[in-house]
Amino acid sequence: MNGIQQLAPGQSPLPLYVQIRDSLRQQILEGSYAVHARLPSENQLMQAYGVSRITIRQALRDLHNEGLVFSAQGKGTYVSKPKAVQNVQRLQGFGEAMAAQGYEATARLLSIQQRKPPKAVVAALHLTPGEDVVEVKRVRYLNREAVCVENSYFPLDIGRRLFGLDLSGDIFPMLENLFGIALGRADIGLDAMLADDEVQHLLGLKAGEAILRVERLTHDRGGRPIDFEYLCYRGDSFKYQFRVDRK
Repeated sequence: MNGIQQLAPGQSPLPLYVQIRDSLRQQILEGSYAVHARLPSENQLMQAYGVSRITIRQALRDLHNEGLVFSAQGKGTYVSKPKAVQNVQRLQGFGEAMAAQGYEATARLLSIQQRKPPKAVVAALHLTPGEDVVEVKRVRYLNREAVCVENSYFPLDIGRRLFGLDLSGDIFPMLENLFGIALGRADIGLDAMLADDEVQHLLGLKAGEAILRVERLTHDRGGRPIDFEYLCYRGDSFKYQFRVDRK
């Protein structure tokens, strides 16, 4: 059948649904099926691969769980827009993580200013009442598509050194290489929320669309909190990935 790669009978020890899943995944990742293209129907896949409906559904279920396809009730299965993935087992900047996956990652500076911080920032950075911070607000791009609005807050002794610097890339390497700050760990929190008007505009979202908001508090190697961030990602373009071991 047109567009479907046939399996080589008897040449793999893997279950049929795994072979079909892997075949479809390869075709999706190689671009044989474009983003939002409709996959062949279950009946067409059954006929092409010579397998039962339950086998096809197992293969499609795995692809759905991987985020490669989505289903529309009564209309079929479609190719999802691929999401960039940041693995949070290591402390990395956005650009560092994305460059390793072959993406072009850049940033556009919206503003940098000294200001009174919100209460959550005061608590996170262990500031004294009335103490200012430096706020850096940027839009992050993947392959020139806006995917994240980033608000970062720094204690004054660090933040003031950012004025006048090129902030189109990651700030973590600047902290390490220009300022000599050894980074230690980060505490990360995730939640989903509706995008406000500013984030909608900057990320090209429709009214009522949800975003993935990440709160990240980075400490230096001595344990001092040095950078508190709100990272607002497009939900259709990005995901965080964790690995959790049961000890």
